[in-house]
Amino acid sequence: MVELTKENFDAEVKESALPVLVDFWGPKCGPCMALLPNVHKMAEEYEGKVKFCSVDVSENRRVAIANKVMGLPTFLFWKDGAEVARISGGDVTLEKIRENVEALLK
Repeated sequence: MVELTKENFDAEVKESALPVLVDFWGPKCGPCMALLPNVHKMAEEYEGKVKFCSVDVSENRRVAIANKVMGLPTFLFWKDGAEVARISGGDVTLEKIRENVEALLK
């Protein structure tokens, strides 16, 4: 998982040759912390096909604001430099994350 900041967001996400999943999370967000180990496993599974990145919003508020992230957890899916999908809040499940990752590969 690539840790994102305002300094590296564009290079890692918008300029990536691979499709990108961006996980916006916070250390005080219970659902975020529950998803984290499974998202890390998924990152290993898709290594070389999809780049997995994360943003700790407690340390990178500007990145969250710039991407209009209003609640946690939020997952953004990027392809060819543009956001193509987003899931957040109560809609976030491992199944939905996987569905969106698979859609990036099509």
